[in-house]
Amino acid sequence: MLLKKELIRVGLEGETNEEVLRSLASVFVEAGVAKESYPDAIVLREQNYPTALPATAFDIAVPHTFAEHVNEPAMGCAVLAHPVEFRQMGSPDITLHPQVLFMLAITDSQDQISTLKKIMGLIQDPETLKKVRDAKSVDEVYDLLHEVLA
Repeated sequence: MLLKKELIRVGLEGETNEEVLRSLASVFVEAGVAKESYPDAIVLREQNYPTALPATAFDIAVPHTFAEHVNEPAMGCAVLAHPVEFRQMGSPDITLHPQVLFMLAITDSQDQISTLKKIMGLIQDPETLKKVRDAKSVDEVYDLLHEVLA
């Protein structure tokens, strides 16, 4: 499974999408799943290919970047301390305010497709999403997501 407990953050602070992206991406680097280039690559890709999505409960974002910045496949999650502005995937003129990020470090495009399908299922489950957003600990987020995203 791609979801790794050490890549989950609750109450992640940041005033802009770049701040929260860099903060979570640096966790991937520290854990060794991504290369030093990963935070810059995440931010650049988000600028060019926005990843925010409207979900049934609230907006989310699924930031990711190219395989050359990744050491091993992984997924992390951040529950933001407060929503920040992101542009909508496929409609960059629309501004969304994600409360939860699902950050991907993918080395194989097939893994990316299957993981995105699981996330799409999750965004149609408002009860689970609300529980993730309201979680008070990393363990709680992991317990809620590991079955759904396995």
